[in-house]
Amino acid sequence: MDDLATNCWMSLPEAMRRFVHDGDCVALEGFTHLIPFAAGQELIRQGRCDLHLVRMTPDLIYDQMIGMGCARRLSFSWGGNPGVGSLHRLRDAIEHDWPHPLELDEHSHAGMAAAYTAGASGLPFGLLRGYQGCDLPQHNSRIASVQCPYTGERLACVPALRPDVTILHAQCADALGNVSLSGITGAQREAAMAAKRVVVTVEQRVAQLTPAMNQIVLPHWIIDAVVLCPLGAWPSYALGHYARDNAFYLNWDAIARDRESFLHWMQRYVLDCNDHAEMLRRLFASGAAELTS
Repeated sequence: MDDLATNCWMSLPEAMRRFVHDGDCVALEGFTHLIPFAAGQELIRQGRCDLHLVRMTPDLIYDQMIGMGCARRLSFSWGGNPGVGSLHRLRDAIEHDWPHPLELDEHSHAGMAAAYTAGASGLPFGLLRGYQGCDLPQHNSRIASVQCPYTGERLACVPALRPDVTILHAQCADALGNVSLSGITGAQREAAMAAKRVVVTVEQRVAQLTPAMNQIVLPHWIIDAVVLCPLGAWPSYALGHYARDNAFYLNWDAIARDRESFLHWMQRYVLDCNDHAEMLRRLFASGAAELTS
């Protein structure tokens, strides 16, 4: 047991260095909640590139990673700054190939969920009754249809998603690396089960997991690394720990709209900081971040 505890717990830089490689398919999941910002920013610090990024509702962390040249491809459903507007770095990559061209693989939320579920189940594709009355299949050749052998109904199908690595943020984990997520959980469980490797950052290390609202427990045997990373989901929120920093989401629109202001912010608050804790200290000291429970 001591060996297991020692082997799975590590620092964020070590986990990203060991388990995320250039060219990987990487899913940083979190549906408005528990978004693994700290992990994504550490990948930026380490200069990861040529990544195939996957996520339902990519928001600010993918805007940052795309703008810093980490991504060559994006598989997603709805990309934007929630409640604010566009992701300007994503939009710049699509419209002007800056900092370089970005391949797109766009789906509906249900399509992404079906693809993750198929990957987690070891199946080649996912089925859904969807994409009816929309033009996404005309723009994405990976969306197909099959006929049900029992009813004759035409059903949409999407290829399974099997990330090389899935990265999550959660409320807590125990010494063995069993992880507890609660609150809005999105497709985190399916994304973890579908992946070859799994890294989880957590708010707390606890002696024992306790029941929580809408709880999902990920067992230690599917997890490669657990990282103690308080505020690892900021500026998104972690139920029971801190609220969403809505002001930062609003401010990001102006920061990311201009290439120079974006690069300046990333240099000052990500690249020039040794780790997530230093970045947060700098942001809070400057008044650029708020923390509420």
